[in-house]
Amino acid sequence: MSHKPKLGQNFLMDPSASLAIVDALGDLSTATVVEIGPGQGAITKLLAPRTGRLIAVELDDSLAATLSAEYALNDRVEIVHKDILNVDLASLASSPAEKLVVIGNLPYYITSQILLHLFEYHQVIDRAVIMVQREVADRIAAEPGHRDYGLLTATTQLYARADNLFTLPPGAFSPPPDVYSTVLRLTFEPRFRELGVEPVEFIGFLKKSFAQKRKTLANNLRFAGFAADRVAAAFATTEIAVGVRAEALPLADAAKLFLALREES
Repeated sequence: MSHKPKLGQNFLMDPSASLAIVDALGDLSTATVVEIGPGQGAITKLLAPRTGRLIAVELDDSLAATLSAEYALNDRVEIVHKDILNVDLASLASSPAEKLVVIGNLPYYITSQILLHLFEYHQVIDRAVIMVQREVADRIAAEPGHRDYGLLTATTQLYARADNLFTLPPGAFSPPPDVYSTVLRLTFEPRFRELGVEPVEFIGFLKKSFAQKRKTLANNLRFAGFAADRVAAAFATTEIAVGVRAEALPLADAAKLFLALREES
């Protein structure tokens, strides 16, 4: 029986792609895996025999009920009928020392929100394999100086190393979306200690830096309320060109500028 999508779902129908996505997670024999949006269960059925524990989080009423019935007798699989954005991921780990493995075909309209939710729980996540719209994947994996490099890029790369694995055409899904989809692997390696910055304050600084991409970084900072002389002094101290835009600045240099601005205050 077919399921009519209610939440903008595009169900993966390519068996070889499903297998490749699961394989990209590596050894799962002792892992607790969190699947975001299992949908009709194409990936779920591959994960179930491979994992130590599988927790599939599904928002759709009908899909959650179907999956719950299908896995009712499997004590290693739990179907959670909930919005992933409302799930306390830390509570899903079997022990304080355990780190979760995450997998999911992220709904295009809330991709950024889900990524930020994962980053909020970065301390309990080891790695994730996610499928997103190709254009979003390009932004996430962009290098400084590329036009795709922006706030989402910088934020993701603060928390994880992003590897672009492969791209799927619309025909791999039902119904076919209007865009190509890319599978990414995120290996969680937070860089805050390395950069010497505090997460909340530094991300706030990045938001101000990228507020208007057409403006220079210095102008964005002045527009955000930093005094002009303070901005000039920070650029001089770090030897960063005053006319640089935020998209051209590597994270390490952005951190230096952030710390210099704090010292100037």
